Amino acid sequence: MPPSRTPSPPPQPRLRDVAAAAGVHPATASRALNPATRSQVNAETARRVQRAAKDLGYRPNPIARSLKTSRTDTVGLVIPDLTNPYFPPIVRGIESELEPAGYHAWIVDTHDDAERERARIESLRSRQVEGLIVATARLDHPYLAELHAQGMPMVLINRRVQGLDIPCVTLDDEAGVTLAVGHLAGLGHTRIAMLAGPADTSTGAARTRAFRHAVHDLGLADDPALIVETGHFGEEAGAAGLRTLLDGGARFTAVVAANDLLALGCYDVMAERGINCPEQLSVVGFNDMPFLDRLGPPLTTVHVPHHVIGAEAARMLLDRIADPGRPPRSTLLPVSLVVRGSTAAPGR
Repeated sequence: MPPSRTPSPPPQPRLRDVAAAAGVHPATASRALNPATRSQVNAETARRVQRAAKDLGYRPNPIARSLKTSRTDTVGLVIPDLTNPYFPPIVRGIESELEPAGYHAWIVDTHDDAERERARIESLRSRQVEGLIVATARLDHPYLAELHAQGMPMVLINRRVQGLDIPCVTLDDEAGVTLAVGHLAGLGHTRIAMLAGPADTSTGAARTRAFRHAVHDLGLADDPALIVETGHFGEEAGAAGLRTLLDGGARFTAVVAANDLLALGCYDVMAERGINCPEQLSVVGFNDMPFLDRLGPPLTTVHVPHHVIGAEAARMLLDRIADPGRPPRSTLLPVSLVVRGSTAAPGR
């Protein structure tokens, strides 16, 4: 008997098949199936095309479309640390704006390493992303300057780069730190320490500067020994910073941490050294990451609008992609203080 042959799979339906089934021109079918252009088609026609595509099992070919249009409908999202709970709500905000516009994001984690960042961004560029949303910028960032000079559309999140006119979405760091210090001063704290973020980031520098202004304006102790710069915005760095303060002999009854992960490091050290919070030491964070209300005690922190940060960054990038010549704009978002159980009057 001759060997049996495996039947060939049926041919994949094409756009013209969908158009024929829906009774429209292929160009109309293409617009109806693309979220970015669907509004150009009558709603009933769009539904008819989508039903035909579903019935036929049609799947758009993004590679073929990108070859035809020189567009990939993708952007790169550059994150310093995907394990940081601060970023997922921002990513959700970004996706909430990209998806209705027919765009998708490639997400890369740089591990906060400059060489890895360059490699990951080059990988994104090899995939022909149309723009970048970057959350890793340092005050002096030659690679971003290089990308900017080459005309790559970019938006920065939470960061600025000195000397570069790149659109950015930033938080009102000064207002947030002022709220934190004012809250502690109102409870009666006069010697407040700070775990500062890295000085080579705009966020670290801005929040440290705001802290010094706040304690000076309130007439509190402006003691350099009460400020410790951490190497990065992480929990281990926060723990090391608090140990430095405690072992250095500085007197203080409260700590303002430049972000919530640094504050979590304070919790680790307080647990290992038997320090009661807030009876012996009050702690305030910054960012209001998810689940901070589940800590013992729940962390007082500066709330930031995570979803809005991402959504605004995505809108700004889509605007830049659509009109590269438009003047760059930046957005400063307001913050608020969420008072929980980690702060109280000193020596309560």
